[in-house]
Amino acid sequence: MKTNYLLAACCLCGKLYGQTIDSTTHKLEQVEIKAYFNKQPLLRLTASAAVLSQQSIQSQQSPSLVSAINTIPGVRMEERSPGSYRLALRGSMIRSPFGVRNVKIYLDDFPLTDAGGNTYFNLIDPFSIDQINVLKGPDGSIYGANSGGVVSVYSKGFNEITKSKVDLQLTGGSYGLFQQQLSAVLPVNETQQIAINQSWTRSDGYRAHSALNKKNIQLNYNWQYTRSSALKFTGFYSDLGYQTPGGLTAAQMESDRRQSRPKGGPNPSAAEQKAAIYDKTFFGGLSNSTQINSKLTLFASVFGSSNQIKNPFITNYEKRDEKNLGSRIYLSYADLLSQTLKYEVQLGLETQKGWYAIDNYDNNQGVATNPQAKDKLENSQQSYFVRTQITWLERLQVELSVGLNENKISYQQRFPIQQDSKSNLNFGETWMPRAAASYLVSPDFAVRASISKGFSAPTIAEVRSSDNLINTDLKPETGTNHEVGIRWHLWNRRIILDAAAYTYQMNDAIIRQVRENGAEYFQNAGKIDQKGLEASILTYLITPQKSGIIRSLQLSSNFSLNDYTFKSYTVGENNYSGNRLTAVPKTVWTNSLNVLFPNELRLDVRSNLTATIPLDDANTVYAKRYHLLQGKLSWSKTIGTLCTIKLFVGADNLLNEKYSLGNDINAFGGRYFNPAPLRNYYAGMSFNF
Repeated sequence: MKTNYLLAACCLCGKLYGQTIDSTTHKLEQVEIKAYFNKQPLLRLTASAAVLSQQSIQSQQSPSLVSAINTIPGVRMEERSPGSYRLALRGSMIRSPFGVRNVKIYLDDFPLTDAGGNTYFNLIDPFSIDQINVLKGPDGSIYGANSGGVVSVYSKGFNEITKSKVDLQLTGGSYGLFQQQLSAVLPVNETQQIAINQSWTRSDGYRAHSALNKKNIQLNYNWQYTRSSALKFTGFYSDLGYQTPGGLTAAQMESDRRQSRPKGGPNPSAAEQKAAIYDKTFFGGLSNSTQINSKLTLFASVFGSSNQIKNPFITNYEKRDEKNLGSRIYLSYADLLSQTLKYEVQLGLETQKGWYAIDNYDNNQGVATNPQAKDKLENSQQSYFVRTQITWLERLQVELSVGLNENKISYQQRFPIQQDSKSNLNFGETWMPRAAASYLVSPDFAVRASISKGFSAPTIAEVRSSDNLINTDLKPETGTNHEVGIRWHLWNRRIILDAAAYTYQMNDAIIRQVRENGAEYFQNAGKIDQKGLEASILTYLITPQKSGIIRSLQLSSNFSLNDYTFKSYTVGENNYSGNRLTAVPKTVWTNSLNVLFPNELRLDVRSNLTATIPLDDANTVYAKRYHLLQGKLSWSKTIGTLCTIKLFVGADNLLNEKYSLGNDINAFGGRYFNPAPLRNYYAGMSFNF
């Protein structure tokens, strides 16, 4: 007999959720991850990876992905204020004042990262997500330009079901938080399925001038129109608006941590200028997969987006019209060389084109007035890739892949001077190889090793940043990553160990700088030496049982050591060589406890201990270490055969830590800090039909 049980496990190379457990042996079945074109056992994967399920995402506050993603070693997500997110894989936070750069993100296999290299990850509603897969470390061989890693988000509605499923959740909490989320997965017939995910989130925010209002609706459609062919569509519309309170100095934070950025010198306050970001986005993608024969599969997709962004800021009012269009096509061939040796080959390309109109005006208390600068930019990038995988006796797996990336930007000034023709920035052609292997020493113990090259061109937002100048001096980041790791399952997988060590030598790292008026610009920082260790253990102390006070108990612990330094970095007369890398904590230790009691009563507790973080390249200012403790208690009750009701209550920052979850790097005037909420609470209910 088999019992379904949702694990909340934290592993370096995978979080195990939604597993099936044999009640006679209490052995977890192999978890699988979709990476490198196909699903495969996580134990044998050649890369460091993680898998987050719905259970993990929803085990703490539902409006945000921050808590769940920060349990992954080597990954850090920040929230400067509600709706303002940043994401870094192995140290790329130095590039991201907001949004996501240096990391490639896909939504249902469609690139969410635009042609300009930026990703608006905050547009996605966490309630619509079925699973998140994370590949850590540079992987440009088949995913295009990135030097941090790859994140694949999979929406609800693509897992085949036989009956309709509707989930409605309502949440309320401190600082005016209210959230309504609806998910409906509806089988049309045996070959078609549609899913609708809708949400509305609002919050007054912890700090003054930090309100959030977000509306989102998403449609997913899957049609198996022949036995060998399937059509898939993903599309969403998001209307996001959030106020930006701005950074504070240490003295201002000590005086009143809930205030927004006050007036300073000639610059008015954030509230006076009604500083905020408003983003209305349409995104859509259509793909077709056809199995031509037993060995050959063809995949083709087209995707595009339209973003209308308004950003009143302290010194200007920026309006951006961004449009993107792209396609991803590949052939996959798999065959046997012998009874013990099989191989597969993929050959394809991914191409994107972006058009960006960026206009800046004087900001008169939230009203755009006189123009400051107007530019048009276009970005085009192509990635051609080929990959082969050889598997021997289901024990040895060898992967060889290489990508050729082309990236260029053209720009034309429209104000204050009208240029007659476009100018070009060509970042050339870059080869991005990867070689990796994984070997099963025993059925439950695997070792792996890989070497890969990273490449990340400057984004549109870095070439044309908020100082309204086109930066033609920026160069792409490049580097080489060497990595080794192990995975070990003990006692029928009741204990799972994971560890990896890596070294990444990056050249021309792109780092954010700020001018006196608060406008940002970017520059290359010579060489960076990134050495890291990531380790994790999952202990399944009590397997699911039908009696007893505790019906199941699991504990997981995850640790990251980030020994990142500037190898050679000079700015004018200042030499920062040997300093710690800005914005990266030396250590992060997270723990999760998940307990199931009788009558479907569940307790989820998370702990996050983050070390001090250098906030400037000179290492003169640090964010203090903090210990963040979160807890959630939930109870479920099935009513009849059609409805399940769930009640939950939770608390964030139980230790009442004074910390900043999202710092402004190299901030002028000492305005580094964006204080996070003190102890706060939430509660809600959900209905499942």
